[in-house]
Amino acid sequence: MFIFKIFMAFIKGISYYLPEKVITNEELVAEFPEWSVDKVAKKVGVFSRHVAAVDETAGDMAEKAALKLFEEYHISPQVIDFVLLCTQSPDYFLPSTACILQHRLGIPTSAGALDYNLGCSGCVYGMAMAKGLVAGGIAKNVLVLTAETYNKYLHPSDKSNRSIFGDGAAACLVSTEGIAEIGELVLGTDGSGADKLIVKTGAARCRKQTGYHDVDDEGHSRYDDYLYMDGGGIFNFTLDAVPVMMKDILSKNKLEKDAVDYYVFHQANKFMLNTIRKVCVLPKDKFYVNLEQTGNTVSSTVLIALKQCLDSGAIHKGMNVMVSGFGVGLSWGGTILKF
Repeated sequence: MFIFKIFMAFIKGISYYLPEKVITNEELVAEFPEWSVDKVAKKVGVFSRHVAAVDETAGDMAEKAALKLFEEYHISPQVIDFVLLCTQSPDYFLPSTACILQHRLGIPTSAGALDYNLGCSGCVYGMAMAKGLVAGGIAKNVLVLTAETYNKYLHPSDKSNRSIFGDGAAACLVSTEGIAEIGELVLGTDGSGADKLIVKTGAARCRKQTGYHDVDDEGHSRYDDYLYMDGGGIFNFTLDAVPVMMKDILSKNKLEKDAVDYYVFHQANKFMLNTIRKVCVLPKDKFYVNLEQTGNTVSSTVLIALKQCLDSGAIHKGMNVMVSGFGVGLSWGGTILKF
């Protein structure tokens, strides 16, 4: 009889990197005097955000996050046997930035490496793939990296998105042992909403820039050649998807709602997070919201938030923590981390 051994997967450590350059609300208001500092902060919950340097790429930031992880948790790059990089702003169309990082980080050539293109749910998808690699015995130490330079995709006049998004990277080691077991995962996709958050030109579908610009029904600028976000559409999608996802996560992990000690969701913006918390009837003291100094760092928000919670003691041994991401794709995912 054939016996297939399934290994449990754990998060062993988390680190993150933020670029040196910081743009404050005061600087944004100087560009857009029709806004006030209080209005920006109240609307999105962000006071400042880090922005990658002109010559700083997602690969550069991912490398720095990984090096911090190795140093902080005394991890040798020689033990890494798979690299997963989540980014929508790769260094090149090809090769995969993850392959370049394998070399730059001194990871053995026996390791697998690949990029995957996702945004706000990307961290959870990374956990899912890393868990699969570990559970299947394919890898023992998977380096999950998230890195994004969304600000390079924003039009200078796009004050709304420039107030929300910050650049950054995070690194997480998923292994056969660690500080938090990755529970059963819930994943979902609805490609009919692809146009809700999109950069239309530059890739194979539309290589040449069009220069097209108009204004959507909410008064937001829409450029073919830069990132466009249908804020209302994304908001409505989130309020539809997240409550159902939460129920599915609880069901798959055989938990009652009261058994969840803390919630760390994608840090989209303050208004959206507070609305989710109210709609899902979650205690304010168990629900993490902190975008003030980082903004929405896309696929890195969940890992950055987890690291901040671990450092502050908000999350500790013995806790069940629900994590989830949702956004561009449209895509969503969540799980329970058992600390």
